[in-house]
Amino acid sequence: MYEVRVLSRFSSAHNLRNYKGKCENLHGHTWKVELCLTGDKLNSDGFLCDFVELKKELNTLLDRYDHKYINEVKPFDTLNPTAENLARVIYDELKQKFSGLLEVTVWESDDARAVYKA
Repeated sequence: MYEVRVLSRFSSAHNLRNYKGKCENLHGHTWKVELCLTGDKLNSDGFLCDFVELKKELNTLLDRYDHKYINEVKPFDTLNPTAENLARVIYDELKQKFSGLLEVTVWESDDARAVYKA
């Protein structure tokens, strides 16, 4: 089984709804997002998936959130903008483009992350 991972970053602000603590206040993160694809066959050029294609699709999606207030960006205008929900939303969108998508990991800091996998 082969595994390919790419990592990207974006900066944004959010606040957590229905949270009793500091994170209910507006604050920002430099988020890291990692995609992991798996598969047992390579294409004729020896790739599971081209890193350039993966990064392009990931960065296109993350541009929606970059330097934005996430609470105002769909679906987070109604969905609580937690790292867990962000990982699932990214997964759901990119799964349509990459059938081998195994998981999406979202770090809101160097020591706090959430992972979504099907």
